[in-house]
Amino acid sequence: MDLDLVFFGTSGSMPTAQRAPSALLLRRGGERLLFDCAEGTQRQMLRSTVGLVELREIFLTHYHADHFLGLPGMLKTFALRGRELPITIYGPPGLSELFGDLRRIFGKLSYPHELVTVRPGDVLERGEYRLEVFAPEHGRNSVGYSLVELPRPGRFDAEAAEALGIPVGPERGALQRGEAVTLPDGRTITPDAVVGEARPGRKVALAGDTAPSERVVEAARGADVLVHEATFAEDERERAVETLHSTAAQAAGVARDAGVGLLVLTHLSNRYFGPELADEAQAIFPDTVVPRDFDAVEVPFAERGVPRLLKRAVSARRVESALREPIPTVEESA
Repeated sequence: MDLDLVFFGTSGSMPTAQRAPSALLLRRGGERLLFDCAEGTQRQMLRSTVGLVELREIFLTHYHADHFLGLPGMLKTFALRGRELPITIYGPPGLSELFGDLRRIFGKLSYPHELVTVRPGDVLERGEYRLEVFAPEHGRNSVGYSLVELPRPGRFDAEAAEALGIPVGPERGALQRGEAVTLPDGRTITPDAVVGEARPGRKVALAGDTAPSERVVEAARGADVLVHEATFAEDERERAVETLHSTAAQAAGVARDAGVGLLVLTHLSNRYFGPELADEAQAIFPDTVVPRDFDAVEVPFAERGVPRLLKRAVSARRVESALREPIPTVEESA
């Protein structure tokens, strides 16, 4: 099951020529979960190789303008395209009031929509994973989200199954699901005879806007990836305190204390380019990256490697460059 994070907006407060405000698409298998929907998000998606997909769910972290201003335009576009699929929007208390105000902008929608208010401590069960809602340090009505996968069954030992005379078929499937089976000769085989120890699932924590917080440390404990804001550098620490934001060094301290695999810094003030914040954080937590818009972070299962940053992973420029390259002749390709 593939899992990655696509960054459509990595700027804080306002867009720059290179960075749009907050928007992150989490892709897990065929699911597409959008976290925050700042100004220009739908255009960022249209400019990418992802496209403006028929999102089923949007999760808002809080109601500062740089996190939701793209929502009414996106909802209106869906209606203009004749969308019929339902959509669910999640957010902290105040969601209904916000949606009521925005309705004057986008008008009547052609498709069903549901608003779900979430609070710290809520858990959204999704079968193979759950979304845990936690409280960052950014005012009363702010939330973060952690995606936590359930443990996976251990590896099936085909050689051991063969030695025990377990036929290829439903019996092996039942054992892999954790069920004991009885063979035709009367023997009962339990899963531990042919299935290894359970393998951990993945965990991704999305802190949203926040000052450094022990609550975020606990929510991100042991995560493969922590996405944490770094609005300021250390020379602006006082400003970070005043606005309930974080410096890159503070975010690195959170990642270190939480024992995460990879720290991803976003929500950069327009006074920074990125490398200077990466240097500041890496001095404390070396496994830190600062993505640009259209970068992605791939999150494999532990046995397949570690999370890594993929630059320009969904940039349409890649496709445009390929289309501009001359097609080789038969002689050239021979």
